[in-house]
Amino acid sequence: MSDDLSNGYEAIADDYMSVRSDIGKGVVRRWARQLSSGGSVIDLGAGSGEPITSILVEEGLEVFAIDASPTMVAAFKRRFPEIEIACEPVEASPFFNRRFDGVLAVGLMFLLTPEEQEALIAKMAGALKHGGRVLFSASHQICTWDDVMTGQQSQSLGRAEYIKLLMQNGFVLRGEYDDEGGNHYYDAQLA
Repeated sequence: MSDDLSNGYEAIADDYMSVRSDIGKGVVRRWARQLSSGGSVIDLGAGSGEPITSILVEEGLEVFAIDASPTMVAAFKRRFPEIEIACEPVEASPFFNRRFDGVLAVGLMFLLTPEEQEALIAKMAGALKHGGRVLFSASHQICTWDDVMTGQQSQSLGRAEYIKLLMQNGFVLRGEYDDEGGNHYYDAQLA
């Protein structure tokens, strides 16, 4: 059994950080602007913080972050020394034992098993304040593929299942978006 809790990203952290693009910035910025200025957000699978955490900070939000790659967490701390980040897998994280106005998971959900994805959606609901928002990326199709960088299996549960899980956990779907790279996002609000 591997000691890598980062779904293979620790082994390729430097390569990943060197090629991380700005794709999706517009979607994240529009979502962040739906939150109150000064609102609290947790960035799940934050990596080095670029470009997503930077957008959240630019939009005046109080940011907390989680990533399971020690290399990426170290890079994050160098870039954002004032932001609290935990080096742990989201599946086991207590999410700083607090509630947030927003939970963001870009490029993370599909790295988890179906059971872990289901549990994470419930956990995100539990970590939000009343009326809080969640944004996560995952394909609208049911599909399985090998991650381009790690070679590990990724899996999308598909649009119908994600919407069902969101509704079962007290969310109302507020929107779906596709970015310039073809990534699909689900934007939901805790009722």
